Amino acid sequence: MSGERILAIDCGTQSLRALLFDARGTLVARRKVEYEPYFSAKPGYAEQDPELWWRALGQAVRGLLADDYRALEGVAAVALTTQRDSMVCVDDKGDPLRPAILWLDSRKAPRPYRPGFLTALGLRIIGMTEALARTQESGKCSWLRLYDAEAWERTRSYMQVSGFLCARLTGEFADSVASQIGHIPFDYKRQSWATRSHRNAKMFPVNPDKLPRLVEPGRELGRISRAASEATGIPAGLPLIAAGSDKGCETLGMGVVDETMASLSFGTTATVQTMSKRYREPLRFMPSFPAVIPGCFNPEVEIFRGYWMITWFKNQFAYEEVERAKAAGMVPEELLDELLSATPAGGQGLMMQPYWTAGLKTPAARGAVIGFGDAHERAHLYRAIIEGLAFGLKEGLQKIERASGAKVRLLAASGGASQSARICQISADLFNLPLVRGASCETSGLGAAMCAAAGLGWYPGVREASLAMSSQPRRFEPDAVNARLYAELYERVYKKIYGALAPLYEELRDITGYPEKPAEGGA
Repeated sequence: MSGERILAIDCGTQSLRALLFDARGTLVARRKVEYEPYFSAKPGYAEQDPELWWRALGQAVRGLLADDYRALEGVAAVALTTQRDSMVCVDDKGDPLRPAILWLDSRKAPRPYRPGFLTALGLRIIGMTEALARTQESGKCSWLRLYDAEAWERTRSYMQVSGFLCARLTGEFADSVASQIGHIPFDYKRQSWATRSHRNAKMFPVNPDKLPRLVEPGRELGRISRAASEATGIPAGLPLIAAGSDKGCETLGMGVVDETMASLSFGTTATVQTMSKRYREPLRFMPSFPAVIPGCFNPEVEIFRGYWMITWFKNQFAYEEVERAKAAGMVPEELLDELLSATPAGGQGLMMQPYWTAGLKTPAARGAVIGFGDAHERAHLYRAIIEGLAFGLKEGLQKIERASGAKVRLLAASGGASQSARICQISADLFNLPLVRGASCETSGLGAAMCAAAGLGWYPGVREASLAMSSQPRRFEPDAVNARLYAELYERVYKKIYGALAPLYEELRDITGYPEKPAEGGA
């Protein structure tokens, strides 16, 4: 080996981490730089200055060097993993032409593609007409073409955050295949840029010349340039190895390499993912994403607001626990476990459905909490949120299992909320499956490091790197009594909530205009 460590850069919505892993997957050093997730010039906008990510990368790496000036001497390669569907326009030099439009952004653009009569009829029959329209309206490229035409005309490359950082680090306009997730002209089944005749190319029109070169995970994107080395402290000449999106790397980092195991991401966006060698759509028209194991796919179902609901609860109801956690140097979720311990499984009938943001197939949906009684207190509401998110993820997992025909036998939890042992135990009980938690909460960075380890030849491939470098020292077995209770609540109540309330959601939408319906006009 030319070195014994890998530098993984994990660029998220609220922070960037520089992480050093050894060949066994052990996290040996870490530096985190926090920043405001976005700024909003208008209601619904969520933008960020791409230079902020570049500055944070330099600060994080220099922080590692400040802790140990020899920290990077044994580094053999660099890998990137970043947030998904946050798009950057850069010029010929790789400099941003305007603020990046983030995945949180909710601005709309007229839809550029209208299906023919037969296709439109088929979409209407299966209830996907509005879903197709809403998906197109979220296309950032369409908004840029119409409302920031000058920047769009000057754009040399339209790329993900990972592509932007790759260009800055190496001078190459390239990115990983496994990072291409979002409202982009990507053919998910073929794992390549879509041809002009492909529906995604019509829905998200981008000239092919503006798209970065795609590289398989585990292969070299380029070499760290001298200019990047001077700006960041990363040694010049090191290879930058293609990895993938944060969720995909998280799945790999937890050791999920087939369809018998599922990754639960307890993050701002809560997701359930598996790894498949075949392309499968758990939700019709919801693609299976490119995985960081080359040629494989990550079938996924997400809850958009997900464990952001814990943040909402903390802001509204948990000031005391947040302050106590700060004083003790703990994460608030650990103290909030006290609320979960103080309430029984099922919360004495208080249940929550986590549709805080409408989905593709549920465009009028809203969140709902049902079953309130005089016995319920703040602790019961917190439990209802945690259980409701788990019910929603279980519903998603069942969709994935139906699409694959395979049964999941083990769950792997990661993300901020997975630091709570009670949340992990509730999830194991509710799914009635054993659940493991990783040795480190930095599983996205670990997944990226696994790609680099494979690219360096330390392991025969990305899959083998995952099996060798992942570890799950904590295991949660389901409690049989709680599992039976949750099974009844899920089958007899939770699965019926949306159907019972859907007509009322539609009435609320008609009366209030929220959630907004797609515009009739188009470009």
